[in-house]
Amino acid sequence: TTSRAVSPPSPPTTSRAVSPPSPPTTSRAVSPPSPPTTSRAVSPPSPPTTSRAVSPPSPPTTSRAVSPPSPPTTSRDGQYLNELFQSGALTCLICIGSVKRTQPVWSCGGCFSLFHLPCVQKWARDSVFLVSSVTDEDFGQSSCRGPGTDPKCRAEYPPSATPNRYMCYCGKVQDPPSDPWLVPHSCGSVCEKRLKPDCGHACLLLCHPGPCPPCPKMVSVSCLCGKAKPLPRRCSNKPWSCQQVCRRLLPCKQHSCSQLCHSECEPCPRVSEQSCVCGRERRERPCAEPRWNCSQLCVIDRCVGGPPLGNHTCEEVCHSAPCPPCPRAVNRTCPCGKTSKRSSAGCAEDVLPCGDTCERPLTCGKHTCSRRCHRGNCDTCRQEVEKECRCGKYRKLMACHKEYLCDSKCSKMRSCHRHQCRRKCCPGECPPCDLSCGRTLGCRNHKCPSVCHQGSCYPCPEMVEVTCSCGKTVLSVPCGRERSTRPPRCKQPCRRPAECHHPALQPHRCHPGPCPPCALPCERPLQGCEHRCPRPCHDRVLVQAQQEQLAGPWVQPSKPAFEKKALPCAPLFVAVCLEVSPVPCHRRGRFSCGRPCGRPLSCTNHTCRRECHLVAPVRAVRAGLLQAPPPGCPHPCSSPCHAGPCPPCAQRLRQRCHCKISSLYVSCIELASADDKTKTRLGSCNNQCPKELSCGHRCRLLCHPGPCESKCVHKVKLRCPCRRIKKEVQCHLSPQSQLQCDDACRDQQRKVSQVNLDPSVVCCCSM
Repeated sequence: TTSRAVSPPSPPTTSRAVSPPSPPTTSRAVSPPSPPTTSRAVSPPSPPTTSRAVSPPSPPTTSRAVSPPSPPTTSRDGQYLNELFQSGALTCLICIGSVKRTQPVWSCGGCFSLFHLPCVQKWARDSVFLVSSVTDEDFGQSSCRGPGTDPKCRAEYPPSATPNRYMCYCGKVQDPPSDPWLVPHSCGSVCEKRLKPDCGHACLLLCHPGPCPPCPKMVSVSCLCGKAKPLPRRCSNKPWSCQQVCRRLLPCKQHSCSQLCHSECEPCPRVSEQSCVCGRERRERPCAEPRWNCSQLCVIDRCVGGPPLGNHTCEEVCHSAPCPPCPRAVNRTCPCGKTSKRSSAGCAEDVLPCGDTCERPLTCGKHTCSRRCHRGNCDTCRQEVEKECRCGKYRKLMACHKEYLCDSKCSKMRSCHRHQCRRKCCPGECPPCDLSCGRTLGCRNHKCPSVCHQGSCYPCPEMVEVTCSCGKTVLSVPCGRERSTRPPRCKQPCRRPAECHHPALQPHRCHPGPCPPCALPCERPLQGCEHRCPRPCHDRVLVQAQQEQLAGPWVQPSKPAFEKKALPCAPLFVAVCLEVSPVPCHRRGRFSCGRPCGRPLSCTNHTCRRECHLVAPVRAVRAGLLQAPPPGCPHPCSSPCHAGPCPPCAQRLRQRCHCKISSLYVSCIELASADDKTKTRLGSCNNQCPKELSCGHRCRLLCHPGPCESKCVHKVKLRCPCRRIKKEVQCHLSPQSQLQCDDACRDQQRKVSQVNLDPSVVCCCSM
């Protein structure tokens, strides 16, 4: 919200008050006629509010009021809360279940958390029972009057504040209906709660969860010391300082306040000589503590009725009030109270017993003391009366001051429905079970410390710390989740010692589990040469362990499948032969690498295929090593290896003709040196093509490659519609050539139609 302060005509002053951001809530602000403001209430938990007032210097000064930042709009808050209820993210901290928008809830007035109403009621009953101690001595007394606490913020509530009804947030409507257009559990009316701190104004937002926002009204207030002129300020942020010296007289009535403008002056910090309350001693003490007591006794005579006798003196330490009177300065009676004596008698004179029967009521409340008037307490009542035991089963004659309890034990079940009462002489109203629950909690680490109860136990309240490997980073999780929680990520370097011969591993961060394998070079001196091992460190290498023979698949192996071992350094290989070949450094010398020699032979066409050998003249290969054939010829040269081109190939190739019916034999050299037209002629069997055209006739061309021609040259006959005229044409021209009837065809059709219509004409076959 942005608010402007209207400065008076006096010298301009600026006072900037930065209020804390108000927490979000789903409510709409009904703005008063005062300057426009937008307020917002934030759903729980609400952050602690802090206010800061920056006061200007003395006049001439400038005053600027900065109002609190505006919270998000109501629609955004309502959408947020609706999504919170729909997704089930709002959790009851007692049963750890989701809070639905249709379930009765209760909102804490301290932390504004939402709980299920039945869960809070059960929590309150259990809390009160844990505070109270119900035993045989206080049985029947209403001892359950302890305060209840909130499960989250531990705010104490009296027993009368235990929730027993489902109310809306503002507390006006009982059982508010569920409205999709309102915030869940809201009645939709104006909140009207008294704002805190109490300024006399009420909250103008609609019924909302969480705390009410600061008061948005503008009031005219003076500074803290009251010297400056009043300025318009927010009601929720009224205090401001004019930065002038206070100069008010302090409570010591000797010095004035030297601090800047403030509300209440602090005690005087100076020191002065002051006397004690009784006036016997004087000391230098802080000016803010003018009253002090010395350590001497008063010892003033308190006896009355003549000159001081000194029988009873004041035994209080240094005090200013009058000494209390002598304890024997009032009218006194005999021990039984029947004979009285006036106070005119001296305080040293005792009142003797009157000799009559005491008759003071005894502790039983039924009989009186039968002794003569005596000093001190009366004896216990020893009269024998018939008493009934507490459970009402037996009666017995016994002394009045004794309580009669029989030895029968109650067999009823207590409130936990797990243990019997087993209380001697129980009157029927068995006390709640006072045994410990002792069931294992969900964390599997602790047992329930509550008194024996029905239903499931509360979650474990303990918190467990999950640390990283080095212990520098700590994560607090609820007890029981440490087994499924991963250790926190730590940015500290790993401090574990190296398992190999190196003094330290490569620098890496703290991590769970074993360290990665060492990637530094081994650098150990090799045996037999001056080199060092260049391989990565192999002191702890994971290798497959040698498994022992098992009796069957049901027998578990006693050793793991893999184990870490230190491998010996491998020998260093160097290049010795003509080509690069690995040879241990300590075996350096001429040797055969086992690969083909590869040197060119005298024929200049091939290379030596012998195993690596000493350099010596090599004869030409007579067979098996042939020169590459000419292009297009697949046959190798049958002559011994020679220099220059090979003679023409004399072999014949067998291949299918174009129509795939006949087999042809063609000279290899003729086919390799022929052009495309000659290859087509050599691949034809010179017979008619056996393929059929699309019209159904056979192709008339000779054996040829590729598809046949689409034009069929076969002769077909065409007739006119009356089939009198006929004509022969080529097959591919038949769709375009159509014969029409001429005049002769029409005359013949006319004659036939006349004959069919004349009834005198009779067919010969009908005669």
